[in-house]
Amino acid sequence: MAARLVQRCSWRHLGAFVSTPSAVPASLLVPAGKVVMARALPQAPFTLFHTSSWADGFSVKEQVEDSGNPEHKVIGELIETATSPQELFQLSELHDLNSNQASLIITQLSRLAAEKKLETESILQDERFQQIIGITDSQISQVWNNTLVSLLKSLYSLGMDSSRREMQSVEQEVLWRLRRLTFRQLASLAEFLAVKQGKESKLLNEVIKKLELRWTELEGTRTVVTLMAKVGHISPALMDRLEDKALELAEQFSPDDIRKITLALAYQNRRCVPLLRALSYHLIQKYPELSLNILMDLIFAYGKLNFHQPQVFQKIATDLHPHVSTMTPVEVTRCIRSFALLKWLSLPLSEAIAQYALDNTKQLSVTHLCNIILSFARLNFQPSGSEDFFNMVHEELQDQLDNLEPHLLTDLVWSLCVLQQAKAPYLQRVLVPEFHARIRGDQSLKAQNLWLKLIHINAAAKLESPDYRGPFLPVEMLNIAEPAGEKVTLLQSSLREALAGVLGSRDNGRFDVRTIYGWQIDAEVVMNNENKPLPLKDFAAPHLLRSEGTKPLPPGARRVAFLRWEFPNFSNRSKDLLGRYVMARRHVQAAGFLVVDVS
Repeated sequence: MAARLVQRCSWRHLGAFVSTPSAVPASLLVPAGKVVMARALPQAPFTLFHTSSWADGFSVKEQVEDSGNPEHKVIGELIETATSPQELFQLSELHDLNSNQASLIITQLSRLAAEKKLETESILQDERFQQIIGITDSQISQVWNNTLVSLLKSLYSLGMDSSRREMQSVEQEVLWRLRRLTFRQLASLAEFLAVKQGKESKLLNEVIKKLELRWTELEGTRTVVTLMAKVGHISPALMDRLEDKALELAEQFSPDDIRKITLALAYQNRRCVPLLRALSYHLIQKYPELSLNILMDLIFAYGKLNFHQPQVFQKIATDLHPHVSTMTPVEVTRCIRSFALLKWLSLPLSEAIAQYALDNTKQLSVTHLCNIILSFARLNFQPSGSEDFFNMVHEELQDQLDNLEPHLLTDLVWSLCVLQQAKAPYLQRVLVPEFHARIRGDQSLKAQNLWLKLIHINAAAKLESPDYRGPFLPVEMLNIAEPAGEKVTLLQSSLREALAGVLGSRDNGRFDVRTIYGWQIDAEVVMNNENKPLPLKDFAAPHLLRSEGTKPLPPGARRVAFLRWEFPNFSNRSKDLLGRYVMARRHVQAAGFLVVDVS
């Protein structure tokens, strides 16, 4: 009891000094970041405050100094209300400024330069500015934390040379004080440096280290969203913490917050499934109406991450449908491409986009039109007004084919083959020797994919275009090397096991058959008229580059092809799955097979 009484009396004795700020000796002023005591009311008990709890980032010392001197308060108001650099420079001539006031003037100069688009070089070269920065530099240790952070940002914004002594002095002071800055100040500084200087900044790396160590202080949706969008890509460790915090706060995010978070995840290729599921849930449950920009960014992010959430897709497609007629060509193209990447076909939305293309033909560039066709092919979508739509397409493209880049031209013709709209002029453009000679010998993955599509186009020309007379690809070029490291799926292994038991002998079946049409048949069997398997090696196989046998099939016998129907939703390599599968099925049937879909 006695000890508590002595402690209380000592606090009351110290409180007498703090309650009269103007009389506080310099030796008793507490540095920022320390615990200090202040009186709430003259008769009330004393209360302890910690500086990091102040929302604006000022310490208690800063609050006391700011409100204790009437002249300082007047100068502060004059700085804040100044509307031109000249007014601020005049203040420096009329008043004896301390380092904090000089720093505030520089911050205000930066703000005015940004708002009014002023020439910063003339500000930096002004003699009065040199005097102001000199005052700040000479007393840099006395600048308040919050003001110091703003000062550093302002100097960067004004474009001050990083090699100048004054600039290095401010940077060094910030570096020394990092442990004393609040989490909010650190987050604000990290956001600014990430945009202005990038990951090579030494100061930014130090700030991020402090954020990683103090991540438990992270609070508020705004800070989480900002750090994820602006800083997360620089530090995977910090991004892990931010994702955890975002999952915690998922219910509190606004639609715009959700948009920013999903975009940040998409740009960083971070497929955080728990967070995406939580955001999707709250998006559906809480927000019946979303703006066009949010809808567009959401579907783009889901498409880039290949994250499937059918309820969200249905909501986005339904909400986008009324906007289609007022969208720009870029927005329309971006929208349908995202849905194509997700392999999600919304008939009403796709019909609206097809009608948009018909109604706005003159506004669509050739690239926009090509991207719409590519997306329709990936989704295997045929507009209800198919004849009108493709007549418009042929009319717009007929004089533009020579201007298309080879990869885009190949994708366009391949897509028209999927949609069964490839006419002879399209086929001839990509099958002539001069065209494919440009990629022959190129071993890059992009060139291999392009070559595979040329083989598909060649197959469409042979099997589906009876009036087409050539040219065709040379036979020796119809062999595609097996992709390295391709894994056998569970469905493939299950199919092999099932067929091995039924066929009895491996001679009665082929597996993973690579055809001259560019398609892979998962299993091939020849059945006689009694539905019994026959040895394959005895019979001619025109679908293979080199056939083992020469005999024709017996009367009544037929070839059976097993095609795997899989939706590897999380593989970017399968983005053409719908259109690709449909065309493969047609070609294999045209080659004389009975097709069995396996799923």
